[in-house]
Amino acid sequence: MITSFPPNRGMAALALGAAALLAAAAPAHANTLEQVQQQKTLRVAIDLNAPPYGMKDASLKETGSDVETAQLLAKDLGVRLEIVPTTQANRIPFLLTNKADVVISSLTITPQRQEVVDFTIPYAAIQSVIAAPESEAISSMKDLAGKTVMTARGTTNDANVTRLAPAGTNIVRFENDATAMTAVTSGRGNIYSGAPAIIASLNKQLAENGKPPLVTKVVMATSMLGIGVAKNNPQLLEKMNELIRKTLKSGELNAIYRKYHGADLPAEIVAEGK
Repeated sequence: MITSFPPNRGMAALALGAAALLAAAAPAHANTLEQVQQQKTLRVAIDLNAPPYGMKDASLKETGSDVETAQLLAKDLGVRLEIVPTTQANRIPFLLTNKADVVISSLTITPQRQEVVDFTIPYAAIQSVIAAPESEAISSMKDLAGKTVMTARGTTNDANVTRLAPAGTNIVRFENDATAMTAVTSGRGNIYSGAPAIIASLNKQLAENGKPPLVTKVVMATSMLGIGVAKNNPQLLEKMNELIRKTLKSGELNAIYRKYHGADLPAEIVAEGK
């Protein structure tokens, strides 16, 4: 389902406010570390429509950098991984309503989100960019006035373009990156607010359809990704931090990131494992 809105700089604040109200009305009761270990299952919310973080391969098997990260941490914890499919907008609500124990789903660490959930130390990083064909005359955010920008609703990319785009920008929001990418490949638009890895996946689809690739025009922000854990669950939070440090030190997390993103983790993240 496609929904088109004019620029609405209050959208992100309203969404976070709704999440905060949900947290107040329904206190989080996610499983503790002890319960996870007793049940021998870690429930991880992952958006499987956000390549290359979460997706399904040709045989419909879950894959992606967040999926492999979840598999690695569950293995090190000695429990079975249960993937709880979610959407970008429902990542935090799933945690608050005990549909998942943790969220590993390209969730950027922001002060607003930290008011609602706790975050581990960063396990990966993500840039938020505006991408368009080389022929598009875009060198700054002000050049988006009068243009249409595609993005996935409820993401950091959505929040960034909503906050930074000038008046007159038409922001078209989709339920997830997969449907937004389909809209671009089908010719509904050619400007995208997303992460470089998502743009790379989109460019593969564009090439298959004989269309020019998108290139980064503007870098809006560089953000750290953390694992979301319900508040008042300190043992599980610290265990996740311990496992992240262990797998950073071993190089396993960096190998996953390089496999799907074509680059090494930022030095400041790798340093957490030393």
